[in-house]
Amino acid sequence: MYATVGDRLVVHSSTVGGPDRDGEILEVRHTDGTPPYVVRWEDTGRESLVFPGPDATVQHFEHEPGRQT
Repeated sequence: MYATVGDRLVVHSSTVGGPDRDGEILEVRHTDGTPPYVVRWEDTGRESLVFPGPDATVQHFEHEPGRQT
């Protein structure tokens, strides 16, 4: 798994019909884009350090060159 700042981390529910959890990746701790990530969760607005498990995926977005978020 790899990500860049501005991508979205989606953690899929472990129960059938349960809600997924998603948030914006604010910080990537390793230069190769591997976890852990600092994520701002959409549902609470809180930020946390995340070591994603096998139930998580990254949605990559096009980023403007030189843009810092």
